[in-house]
Amino acid sequence: MKLFTYLKYFFCVAFSFLILSAPVFAGANVAVKGEGDEVPSYVRSNITGFDFHGEDLHLSSIAGAVARDADFSEVDLHGTTLTLSDLKGSNLKGIDLTDTLADRVNFQKTDLRNSILVNMIASGSSFAGAQIDGADFSYAILDSEDQRNLCKIADGVNPTTGVSTRDSLECN
Repeated sequence: MKLFTYLKYFFCVAFSFLILSAPVFAGANVAVKGEGDEVPSYVRSNITGFDFHGEDLHLSSIAGAVARDADFSEVDLHGTTLTLSDLKGSNLKGIDLTDTLADRVNFQKTDLRNSILVNMIASGSSFAGAQIDGADFSYAILDSEDQRNLCKIADGVNPTTGVSTRDSLECN
């Protein structure tokens, strides 16, 4: 079991290094999802209080952004990069964060109810005071202390995936 834990952290660090070592070009404010489809990039932006409710922002980048008290409810953010972002107090209810790199993100006091965080890498992140009823953390990489603390408040079943929050966090 310890080998599995070490492997998880090794892959998390390796993936983080790859993402963070990619060059950022000045003036680049959009990314391309597919032919003709552009998604905005909020790298190192101040988007405090913005309302993104229901938007499709998958594959975008919100790395290093300050997004306190923003509304990301029902937003599709799967495959995004949130590294080093501050989302304290934001509404993330029903958000899809599947396959997201969210290491060292401030999720303090966020509303993550009914959210999907499957395969999310969230090492070094803080979930203190977050509401997680119905959240699905299946296969997410979390710090062991965060996992223990989240297990203390874990309740509910995700309405989309049908997975209980306690099971997804592998609570005893």
